[in-house]
This record gives sequence, structure tokens and C-alpha cells, in this order.
Amino acid sequence: MKKKKEYIGIDIFSGAGGLSLGAIWAGIKIPYAIEKDLSAAQTYKTNHPDTNVLTQDIREIDPLTLDVKEPFIVFGGPPCQGFSLSNTQTRTLENDNNSLFKEFIRFVDLLQPKWFLFENVEGILSFNKGETVKQIQKCFEDIGYKIVFDVLTASNFGVPQNRNRFIMVGNRCGIDFCFPTRKRKSVSVWEAIGDLPELENGQMADELPYSAEPSPYAKRMRGKSKFATQNFVSRNQEYVLERYKYIKPGQNWQAIPEHLMTNYKNKNNCHSGIYRRLEPDKPSIVISNYRKNMLIHPFQNRGLSVREAARLQSFPDDFIFEGTIMYKQQQIGNAVPPLMAKAIFKQIIKTDAGK
Repeated sequence: MKKKKEYIGIDIFSGAGGLSLGAIWAGIKIPYAIEKDLSAAQTYKTNHPDTNVLTQDIREIDPLTLDVKEPFIVFGGPPCQGFSLSNTQTRTLENDNNSLFKEFIRFVDLLQPKWFLFENVEGILSFNKGETVKQIQKCFEDIGYKIVFDVLTASNFGVPQNRNRFIMVGNRCGIDFCFPTRKRKSVSVWEAIGDLPELENGQMADELPYSAEPSPYAKRMRGKSKFATQNFVSRNQEYVLERYKYIKPGQNWQAIPEHLMTNYKNKNNCHSGIYRRLEPDKPSIVISNYRKNMLIHPFQNRGLSVREAARLQSFPDDFIFEGTIMYKQQQIGNAVPPLMAKAIFKQIIKTDAGK
């Protein structure tokens, strides 16, 4: 009997492990992950106990000391705050995070994986007038990789969120790679979270019964879970809750009466995502910083729970986030949706097998 091929991957800048979860679902084994943030690293360890998670600064790690010979793929997303379109204050060449992509290139150069996957915010395309992406592409081409990149939308791959991510894929075999195309119809917010328990502002319930029959998507997210876990909601001030009452699904801060917004000196700085109530019958807007942006539940006058946000990112209900509620929220917001990641990794494996 022919031995089944084993696919080995290394996740660098792993965060909580959204990319890794998608890779595992696609059939990739991950012996090593690298994540400096201790809360995110603990989340990764909790959910991927068989992976050795390194928490040093990546600049201090020699890739050749990892006990992996000829990995199939190296993947990850260097910190992207400096590239983000929403971050105008630190979107400069001087931001230290903007040079961490060089560490990604160093790992690929030394480990020589057959494939790599590099992900980031779509703002990287326009950063430094497009020169940054050109530089990254040239670095990979100089070490022998054939490159393709695009911006993919998560809702095209069964994720209930209109989230765009920059994805660059390369291989050192000269293979032409095409990104996966839209696989299924969009999943709405209510299909994603409608079976989760009704909650109150500031509620911190670790386990609660599900409240309704699941949609096909929700059933998939439940898996074998008997309860909805991590039903944690940030406690907002009463004046914030009063604002929520005026906002209908799809509306934002502009629906709030003037007399309730007097603490905003300049509302011109309010972007459209602030105080946005999610529309139940459509995919969610991006939930990257959902606590700070005060994203609102479609029907209840409160923010999103940790589990609701995780559902909107396509994390299953048995995936547990570690750290304070703020760190949990950050990890979810920063993650690559696992269902989108799975589609890309499956396409890479399919392409490699068919070469």
C-alpha cells in the first residue's frame, strides 16, 4: 500500500492560530509555531497541544535549529499595524513592525520549504505607493520562488464576514498557482450566531445552553460541543448603552442624537465602523477591533460576545481563547478566518499533487 504523503508546515507570527487551524483542517501537520505575544501563544498551546510553540522574539530564532527537514510549507502573517488602512498614525516606513516581513523571508530562505503562504492586510498593496509589495515579491523571487498574490474576501469561503486579506503564495518548483474561487453562498450574521444565548451587557458566562436550533453553519461550528462557551461581553457605560438604542441594523454613530455625542470634539474622525449595528441577514463587517469600535449585536443593546465574534471569524465552539477579555478580543480580531485559510491550503495541496 502506498504511504500517504505527510504535509509538514511551520506557522510563524502565528497569533492564536487561525491559519494553523485552517492548515490542520486541510491535512497539514504543524510541529512548530512562533508567537511572541504570551496570551496568543497560550491560546495556540491550548488548542494545538501537539505543536511546540516558541515565544521568543523571532529575530532571535535560528530556523535551522528547528527539528524539521524540508517542510512542505512555511506560513504566517507578520504584524500588520503599520500597513493597515485604518491606522493612519503609524502607517509609516519607520514603524518597526513593517520590517518584520524580512524575518519571514529569512525563515523561507533558510528552511527552503516547497511552498510558503504570506498573509497581511489589504492595505499593504498601497503602502509606500506599492513599493513594499514589489520589494517583498523581489526578495522571494531572488531566493528562487515563483510568486502570485491577490486580495481574497472571507465571505466567499463560507465565513460570515466581509473581510479582505492580502495573500501571497510562492513555490520553488515553478508551479503555476491559482487561488481558489468562491465556493459557496454567503453566510449571514444571524445564521452564524442566532443559536447563541441571549446575553446582557458585561455578562461573563463560561457555559450556557444554546438558545435555538442551529443553521447548517452554526451546526458546523458547534461540532460536538454541548454548550456555548466563552459568552463574555465587555461592560459598557450606561451612556454607551443609551446610544445603542437609537441605532438600527446597518446604521452607525450617525444615527445617535447629537445631545448624546457631546463628548466627541470632532466627529469627522469617526469612521463608518464605529457604533455599527450588524445586519442580521448579511455577512458581518470586519470585526478586527470590535470592542473599540463598539460593534453592536443585531438585536440586543450590547457589544458582541467572545463566542459571537469567534463564530463570525469561523472559529469552532471548542476553540478556547486565553488571557483577559481584552486579549481574547484582540486575538479574535487579528486572526485569519480558519475557513478561508483551509480553502487556500487545500488549493495549494491540490496544485502540488497535480503538478
